[in-house]
Amino acid sequence: MIRRQFLKLATLTGATGVASFGAIEALRTDSASSAVDPKDIKTVTWRVRGFTCVTCAVGLETLLRREKGVIAADATYPQGMVTIQYHPGIVNEAALRSTIAELGFTADSAKS
Repeated sequence: MIRRQFLKLATLTGATGVASFGAIEALRTDSASSAVDPKDIKTVTWRVRGFTCVTCAVGLETLLRREKGVIAADATYPQGMVTIQYHPGIVNEAALRSTIAELGFTADSAKS
């Protein structure tokens, strides 16, 4: 059920959502993210299980970028990886993993 909801949302955002991301990102700068010191930004890379196509990766990337505190997200289908830059004062790794799980995927350490 969650997987179908994710795929429907990913389809709705589709190429239009990804193409207009730059415009959305420019509008998204709130006071918390504009005052972020680059030293405070953390980056995490996880192996993602559950991708069945490139749309899964693009959808996950798009939805993660919309999360408050996420600065950047890059997901790849062939490698099954996601790299997220985030502000730990706004969002933590547990919340990011929870978001990924709600979308029907599993995120594990890339080193395993």
